Amino acid sequence: MIYCANPAAQFRSHQAEIEAAIRRVLSGNRYILGPEVEALEQEFASYIGTASAIGVANGTDAIELSLRALGLGRGDEVITVSHTAVATVAAIEAAGATPVLVDVVPGYYTLDPDQLEEVLTTRTRAVIAVHLYGQPADLDAIGAYCSKHRLALVEDVSQAHGSCWRGQRLGSIGHIGCFSCYPTKNLGAVGDGGLVTTNDPQLATSIRMLREYGWRERYISEIPGRNSRLDELQAAILRVKLRHLDSDNAKRRSLAAHYDKLLQGLPLKLPQTREGAEHVYHLYVVTLKNRASLVANLNQHNIFPGIHYPVPVHLQAAYAQRVTTTFNMGVTEALAKEVLSLPLYPEFPNEDLIRVAKVIEDFSAQS
Repeated sequence: MIYCANPAAQFRSHQAEIEAAIRRVLSGNRYILGPEVEALEQEFASYIGTASAIGVANGTDAIELSLRALGLGRGDEVITVSHTAVATVAAIEAAGATPVLVDVVPGYYTLDPDQLEEVLTTRTRAVIAVHLYGQPADLDAIGAYCSKHRLALVEDVSQAHGSCWRGQRLGSIGHIGCFSCYPTKNLGAVGDGGLVTTNDPQLATSIRMLREYGWRERYISEIPGRNSRLDELQAAILRVKLRHLDSDNAKRRSLAAHYDKLLQGLPLKLPQTREGAEHVYHLYVVTLKNRASLVANLNQHNIFPGIHYPVPVHLQAAYAQRVTTTFNMGVTEALAKEVLSLPLYPEFPNEDLIRVAKVIEDFSAQS
């Protein structure tokens, strides 16, 4: 079986270090928001290049708490994309704000800055730039627009840990960076986990308070908060994986380059990298017209790719009547019918990659 992702393979590749980290936690007496979380926060902030990093329970909470720390709530609008994991939009609503969705640019599949003006209102307070598939959004254009209109820029870096925009780590460019550490991410835990980065000390303090009942002093709630704490086991494991993140991302780029070579000339569109960007290939996403037939063929060969994402958020039943969108969502709606994520992860065997490419080549020859 060849799967789109394989978190167990990463555990095996760092098994001795991870098991030592787990033993260290279990032999201690702190299990939530202890020294491992504190160390991870310091190490991650140093890696990203921000003054602060804050561990939270998951990536959705990272966005929600960031918006709340920015003072957003009922009546405020947050612009983001419909071509994203639904978590981005769910987090906006969890913060009490209203999602406003725009299209993505062809080829790069990130937020289209040209549509921001179309949806701007007096209630707009923030833009969430989703760095999708490992590809940075156009932060020059998005950042300039946010500065002009005094909007908060929130980076959703859940699929782009370690990626850079013009030499600067994602998560250090906007007001706040939000990271999911779901097991399949480039920096993945063995359960849920999330991180928030910022250079603003007041935002950092607010997020720390919001993640634990609004406490600055234990048991004293200064503001309404909730429980979004990162546990020590996940933090210890993430510390191990953070040490290997750059080398693992280099492996992803090498595998992507091999796919590029083997799939060149076939009737599908290969991933592109925006000028000034460093792609970290959380997903290797191609597009093609006859996706369903190819997926069926791959499945017959015990190859199971992914689809990220099959239905745009604005067309899903839960959100169809609740979100505002730009007039033209043509790129997003076309992509939903054509995107296909091929198997790729740092430990992906070269022979399996060649096998996937050969099945696609044979399918294309017969189609």
